[in-house]
Amino acid sequence: MQEHYYELTVTLSSHHSLFSDFLADTLPVGFEEIDNGFIIRSEDELDTMIWGIEQFHEALEKALGQDIELECIQKKLKNSDWVEVYQKSIQPLQIGSFYVHPTWDEPSSELTNIVIDPALAFGTGHHPTTNSSLKAISKYVKEDNEVLDVGCGSGILGVGALKLGASVDACDTDIVCVDNSEVNAKLNGVKFNKIWEGSCALSKSSYDVVVANIVADVLTFIANDLKRVLKDNGTLILSGILDKYEEKVLKFYSDFEIIENIHVDEWVTLVLKRGK
Repeated sequence: MQEHYYELTVTLSSHHSLFSDFLADTLPVGFEEIDNGFIIRSEDELDTMIWGIEQFHEALEKALGQDIELECIQKKLKNSDWVEVYQKSIQPLQIGSFYVHPTWDEPSSELTNIVIDPALAFGTGHHPTTNSSLKAISKYVKEDNEVLDVGCGSGILGVGALKLGASVDACDTDIVCVDNSEVNAKLNGVKFNKIWEGSCALSKSSYDVVVANIVADVLTFIANDLKRVLKDNGTLILSGILDKYEEKVLKFYSDFEIIENIHVDEWVTLVLKRGK
């Protein structure tokens, strides 16, 4: 470990999700989401990253015709300080019947434990979409259910279903996510039935519960694939939806009944069943 590392705090006035997508596609390292922006850490200076963010910011302002306030502050810090600060910043969470915690915290004696060491920018349970998806899984997934986790990310949703006694398949178009999901499953002492790089269209099975925590546009693109792999009496959990896109998504699932709408901040998770 190097003696020092660099910490870049990016503060934004709006369009948080667009910058998040940009960073996810651009950064070779993970980043932390905060209320009004992001924190990026690296053992290398982040001057090039600042330039890239500023270029994206300028292009986005022109494309939207809006002013977006941006501030980038880079600091050089000691690595020993970072480890301590980082571990203190990751707090365990109770989500439904689950207790999500990193390896350095004690498990719960009363709840179903999910161990996740945050290494990437997603899937720790702290983001509203992951949190509400886990709440839905806690409520709707039963023992011996067959479950498909579409866009598995860190694998936290699939691991949660596995901990409830379900048989779980998972897929993601990013091989890094597939690998990370398998690592987290092993960390939790469970194993996916099948997991693959690619879309849910590759599955030849049908499932009692299908969960897809992605983004609104993708949920519209893959609507037919999600419906095809869902059993007739199955439950569909859709997340990653900004509330302003909820009606847009629902138009593609008009043959489904809304069982529950979980609204957290500006994010929506929908629990659906086929209409009678």
